Amino acid sequence: MWQAGKRQASKAFNLYANIDILRPYFDVEPIQVRNRLMESMIPIRMINFPQKIAGELYGPLMLVFTMVAILLHGMKSSGTVIVEGTLMGTAIGTCFGYWLGVSSFIYFVAYLCNSQITMLQTLSLLGYGLFGHCIVLFITYNIHFHSLFYVFWLVIGGLSTLRMVAVLLSRTVGHTQRLIICGSITALHMFFLLYLHFAYHKVVEGILDTLDGQNMAPPFQRVARDLSLGPNSVLNVTLQALPAQSR
Repeated sequence: MWQAGKRQASKAFNLYANIDILRPYFDVEPIQVRNRLMESMIPIRMINFPQKIAGELYGPLMLVFTMVAILLHGMKSSGTVIVEGTLMGTAIGTCFGYWLGVSSFIYFVAYLCNSQITMLQTLSLLGYGLFGHCIVLFITYNIHFHSLFYVFWLVIGGLSTLRMVAVLLSRTVGHTQRLIICGSITALHMFFLLYLHFAYHKVVEGILDTLDGQNMAPPFQRVARDLSLGPNSVLNVTLQALPAQSR
């Protein structure tokens, strides 16, 4: 009993220790998150010295979940039926896949270009950069005008992208290196917003149609059968005919 209690206490202590490791990345005041959201839409002008990047993940994580909710709202408003949680799983996979995947790619490019940025800072920078995407998608999912989307795509999406580009410029030395890393993040960030507005719904509907086709049972088919009389049938007919002849 003493050993079992000791193991339980050790597990609880290890769990608390692991949570305590993540605490600095989520220990942030709401007013700080609000200020960083506003700053993510304001490009900086001074790129002669490295600009400060928030080293926390609370704001970016909440923005990713917000984007998931906006995508679900857009699909439900378009009349798409949820099949076994596929819609939510696709939205979560798309948003988290972009955040984690593109952050890893940008960090790899930054490493090649000798930029002064860490993986944590890359996650935070790209995560706060999704604030503009959330605004554009929320408005254009409720007001269906393509011209309005293009205006918001250029203005709001462009401002959030310019903010990230300016920060990366301040932390990168060399014209070629700056061109590579800034061109990469600009193309990925702007085209991702285009994908979410125009192509995401069609991709999800195609996935749902595929799943419906797999779950649907194959139609019943009639198979032609040989109706010729076998030996047993001939014997039965003969036995039925004998009483009739005896009468």
